[in-house]
Amino acid sequence: MSATPSRTGLGLGVAAYVLWGAFPLYFPLLEPSGAVEILGHRIVWSAATMGVLVLALRKVHGVRAILADRRTTLLLVVAAVTITSNWGTYIYGVTSEHVVETSLGYFINPLVTVLMGVLILGERLRPLQWAALGIGFVAVVVLTWNYGRLPWIALVLAFSFGTYGLAKKSAGVGAIESLTFETAVLAPFALAYLVWLGPEGHFTDQGAGHLALLLSTGIVTAVPLLCFGGAATRISMTSLGLLQYLAPILQFALGITVLGEHMPATRWIGFALVWLALAIFTAEALHMHRRQLALVAEASAA
Repeated sequence: MSATPSRTGLGLGVAAYVLWGAFPLYFPLLEPSGAVEILGHRIVWSAATMGVLVLALRKVHGVRAILADRRTTLLLVVAAVTITSNWGTYIYGVTSEHVVETSLGYFINPLVTVLMGVLILGERLRPLQWAALGIGFVAVVVLTWNYGRLPWIALVLAFSFGTYGLAKKSAGVGAIESLTFETAVLAPFALAYLVWLGPEGHFTDQGAGHLALLLSTGIVTAVPLLCFGGAATRISMTSLGLLQYLAPILQFALGITVLGEHMPATRWIGFALVWLALAIFTAEALHMHRRQLALVAEASAA
C-alpha cells in the first residue's frame, strides 16, 4: 500500500529538520578549516550542486525568470546576503563550541519573525502574542546577564533567518530556483576568497577524506532543502511550523550531551522562559487556526 501524501510529507519534513538539527556533528568534521573557509566551500559547492539540480529538474526557465524581474532579483540578492551571514554565524557558533547558543537562535526565530512583521509590515498582534514576545524579551535579558554579553550568535541567527524568510516570501520564487540564484550570486566572491586563501587554506592538505567532506557541503545543503520543499507541498503550514522546533531541540540536546557544553542554572532559566514563550505562541496560533477552520466550515454549511 502506497503512503499517503500527508504521511510522505510528514516524513520528508522530519527528515529535513533532523538533518538540519544534526549539523553540529557535521561542521566540526571540516576542521582544521576555519569558519570562513568552510563558509566559502559551502557556497561554492552549493552553487555547483544547485546548478546540477536545476538542469536535472529542468528548472532553468525559473532561474531566468528571476533575472527578468528587477524586484525579484533585488529581493533574492538581499536573501543571498542574509543567508551568508546566517550560514557564517552558524558555522562559527558550532566550531567555537557555542552549539547551545545556536539552538537558541532558532528557538527564538518564530518570535523574531513576528516582531519583524510588526516593525516592518505593520502587522497587529493579539494579546497572547504580545505576552509571548514580552517573555522572550525577558529571556534574552536573563541570558545576557548569564553570558556577560548579548547572546549575539543567537540574535544574528534569528534576525538573519527572519530577514531571509521575509525576502524569500516577498520574492515568491521556488526553493530550488531561489537558492540556485542566491548561491550563484555569492559563488564568485566565495571562490575569490578561497583562491586568495591559497596555501593558507586546508582544501588539499588534510587528505582525501577531508577533501571529500568539503566537497560534500553542497549535497549537505541541498538534501534537507529538497526534503523541506517536498514536505511544504504535502502538509499544512501549521504542521510544518510545529516541525521547525525539531532542529533546535536536537541541536540543544547535542550541545549539552554529546558536545558537553556547560549549562549554569541561570541559563536554564533563560531557556525555560524561551520555551514558555514558544508554548504560549504556538498554543495561541493553533487555537486561531482551529477557530478559522470552524468559521470556514460554518460559512460552507450556511
